[in-house]
Amino acid sequence: MPFPLLPRLIVKELTDLTPSVLKQHGIRLLMMDFDNTIVPYTTDVPTEQMAAWLRHMQQSDIQLCVVSNSRKDRVRIFCEDFGIDCITHAQKPFTRGIRQCLARYKTSASEAALVGDQIYTDTFGANNAGVMPILVRAIENHNIWLKLRHVAELPFIFIARTRRMCYEES
Repeated sequence: MPFPLLPRLIVKELTDLTPSVLKQHGIRLLMMDFDNTIVPYTTDVPTEQMAAWLRHMQQSDIQLCVVSNSRKDRVRIFCEDFGIDCITHAQKPFTRGIRQCLARYKTSASEAALVGDQIYTDTFGANNAGVMPILVRAIENHNIWLKLRHVAELPFIFIARTRRMCYEES
C-alpha cells in the first residue's frame, strides 16, 4: 500500500477530470467530496462550469456518488437537484462511507477513485479503503483553519509531485 497521505493524481479543479482520464486509470466509479471540491463551504450553488461538468459526467459511463462527511441537508438537497447519489456522515478518513459506496455500486476498490480537497480526510480515507486518491485544490480557503490545514498538507503535495506514482493533470 502506498504511503496513506499521498495522492496518486493531482488536478487543479474537479472539472479537469474527464471520463477518458479516469478510464486510463481503470476507474468506473468516481466518489466526490462535496465541500470545497464541488462547491465552497459557503454556498450550495455550483458555478456554471461545475454544473456543466456534472451533466457531462452523468452522460458518460463513469458512475458518480458524493461521499461527504457533512451532516447538513444541503449536500442531500444538492445531490437530489442534480440527480447524483450521495452518502453523508461518511466519517472519512475511516472507510465506512467509502465501503458503503463501493457496495452500493457493486464496484471493486481497484475500479474506484475518491476525489477531494483534503489530504487528511479524502486522500487518507481513499488509501485506507484501497481506492485511487485524487487531490484537487480547495475551491476556497475562507478561514484561518482551512489555510493552516493547507499549509500542513504542502509537504505531502510536494512529495507526491516528485514521485513517479503521482500524475499531475492540467
